[in-house]
Amino acid sequence: MEKDFKFGTLEYVRPDFDSMERKAGEYAMKIKNAASYEEAKKAYLEFDREECKLADMATIASIRHTIDTGDEFYDKENEYINEKFPEYNAAYMEFANAMYDGKFKSDFIKEFGNAMFSDLELRRKSYSEKNIPLLQKEGKLCNEYEKIIASASIPFDGKTLNLYGIMSYFESPDRKVRHDAYKAYSEFYEANEKRFEEIWDELIKNRNEQAANLGFKNYIPLGYMRQGRTDYDEKDVASFREQVREELVPFCAKLYEAQAKRTGVEKVMAYDEKFIFEDGNAKPIGDDDFLIEKAREMYRDMSKETGEFIDFMLDHELLDVKNRPRKASTGYMTSINTLKAPFVFSCFNQTTADVDVLTHEMGHAFAGYEAMRNQPISAYYSESTDIAEIHSMSMEQFAYPYAEKFFGDKADKFRFAHLQEALTFVPFGVAVDEYQHIVYAHPELTPKERTAEWKKLEEKYIPWRDYGDIDFFAKGGWWYHKIHIFLYPFYYINYTLTTMGAMEFKKKMNEDKVSAWKDYLNLCRVGGSLGYKDTLRYANLSIPFEKGSVKRAVSYAENILLSQIENIKRG
Repeated sequence: MEKDFKFGTLEYVRPDFDSMERKAGEYAMKIKNAASYEEAKKAYLEFDREECKLADMATIASIRHTIDTGDEFYDKENEYINEKFPEYNAAYMEFANAMYDGKFKSDFIKEFGNAMFSDLELRRKSYSEKNIPLLQKEGKLCNEYEKIIASASIPFDGKTLNLYGIMSYFESPDRKVRHDAYKAYSEFYEANEKRFEEIWDELIKNRNEQAANLGFKNYIPLGYMRQGRTDYDEKDVASFREQVREELVPFCAKLYEAQAKRTGVEKVMAYDEKFIFEDGNAKPIGDDDFLIEKAREMYRDMSKETGEFIDFMLDHELLDVKNRPRKASTGYMTSINTLKAPFVFSCFNQTTADVDVLTHEMGHAFAGYEAMRNQPISAYYSESTDIAEIHSMSMEQFAYPYAEKFFGDKADKFRFAHLQEALTFVPFGVAVDEYQHIVYAHPELTPKERTAEWKKLEEKYIPWRDYGDIDFFAKGGWWYHKIHIFLYPFYYINYTLTTMGAMEFKKKMNEDKVSAWKDYLNLCRVGGSLGYKDTLRYANLSIPFEKGSVKRAVSYAENILLSQIENIKRG
């Protein structure tokens, strides 16, 4: 592993997919012809290293494309990779089949556990050669959507802003500014509605066709497979959504009623939701570099493990968080496996969201950092998507005691607003999930009918939401802004499922910090080596589908908020 690298100077070499396809076949034969388990294992580990090299070049190209979406070189590289990856999958499946059907399968399970084969089984079930051109087309459509989002150039307040930039005004103390910023934000989506509708329509039909090629009625089961879900199904998710509707929706409505009284408005409108306090929200007390340095101080104090982690990230320039023109309007964490290096990307906008990045995305990164150093194979370097957000959202909670570093004497404001948003987000998150189930199950719906379905879901899960005269969102256009719907089908429910785990960790921290940190560290280090439910049990967390689980998970946080609301009333 290279020790003294900087991300900015890492060499990029176009991934040689043709060569890798040949290697996949060669290593498949080595697995088949191996005379002993040791020989088969050697072949597997060698192929694993080769795959990591290929994937890392693709990752570097993708990162640099998001850093500057106008860079023609990496735009072309990204297109090339999106074109070639689906083709490579055919060769990979030859290797996967050799492993799955091989005579040393039980030996691999004995040493590495069954999770790698559960994953291989999903890949086998979700693969069809017929889908290669469809996957290529899907990649192009997603890339086009990202480019349109990144192209946002919104004149406001004497400036030209991207989407992250305009969103900072949603927290303005001036209600008219909030309203006008929200309207300007909506106008970007309205201006691009026709093409967004077309892209979305094509994606739904494309993904359902992929599913049909595999014998599925629609994309839903295939979407679940591609999210790595092995031990729960859409019925479990539906029961979870219903728990949210029963337990959290009424509570969130009460929170916004209290917010209206606190901020002196008759009703919290959609453009008011981010404005939590009458005298203004907490804001970071320093610039981008200040926040990054305070993050270093925080992680060094939090634990030995997080101290080593933050030094590694900063020393190797693995954070790109400053906002710039042409930067993709998104935030993510990814990994360069051969360097055991997480990478964090975002666009700071001088709001509390900047600190969220330094805790949320860095929570993902810390989990990756630990898993890559504690798991023997790259298949286990990352966990399933329904576990991943526990790492990030729990890290947000572990950061609460350090809020003063970022917000000074407004730290309590931040903690209250952040916790309120953690809970009020969940109904929106389950609405996004149910929306996806509806549109893939009913591909015959027209674009306008799909938007009407979203409006119904807002009434079901977000009944307090009122857009006023912002017509595009009022008629059901709010869903357009959520990139996950377009790019990462069925991912979004993960944020809501994992909120439950994060709230459990919050309660654990209050009761026993040492034990809570031990459980969290175990959660991070186990990576993807266990299934979803077994991972939760390993970290002493509850299964969110069980009856009453939502109430148990959030009741501690609810009581904190209710107590703080009473304290605010008393002044």
